[in-house]
Amino acid sequence: MEEKLLFCLNSILFGVGLAMDAFSVSMANGLHEPRMKTERMCLIAGTFGVFQVLMPLLGWACVHTIAELFEGFHRLIPWIALLLLGYIGGKMLLEGLRGEGDDAEPAAVGLGGLLLQGVATSIDALSVGFTIADFSWTAAMTEALIIGLVTFGLCMAGLRIGKHFGTKLAGRASVLGGVILIGIGLEIFLKGIL
Repeated sequence: MEEKLLFCLNSILFGVGLAMDAFSVSMANGLHEPRMKTERMCLIAGTFGVFQVLMPLLGWACVHTIAELFEGFHRLIPWIALLLLGYIGGKMLLEGLRGEGDDAEPAAVGLGGLLLQGVATSIDALSVGFTIADFSWTAAMTEALIIGLVTFGLCMAGLRIGKHFGTKLAGRASVLGGVILIGIGLEIFLKGIL
């Protein structure tokens, strides 16, 4: 029983650590779209949660099948995150600076942008597959599901925080959200290359 409790606690802490980028991006999305409905919030948080489930499982599968190929890909992770988040953040920043959406409701992040955010914020979770390589499939799936649930909860909180401040910041929300996304991309990049 104590071993299962320790496993769950470890999985929750893993989830919190992995979800910080998704939490920050969720806040940026909430800033960008302060009148977001609950269904959309669930879609965004769910997308981040699903990617946080899939990436560790993909890493686990790579260890058990094609570990040599993944090693070369591992060096690209910081670059991919920088490019994806830089692109999305730059687009939001430019929209805010041009004044697009000052009089109207800001454009919601589209499905393509949301998927890019999901990949960019969860790609580092791919390496978690190496740390759980000795787990059985059931244990790896359980850990990944716990990580996904923690991510979903933190992203919902991030969206609510972003929406709250997005309403107060009005036209500057897109600029701030874009800067946050670019900053997260740079942080992932610098952590990955240093």
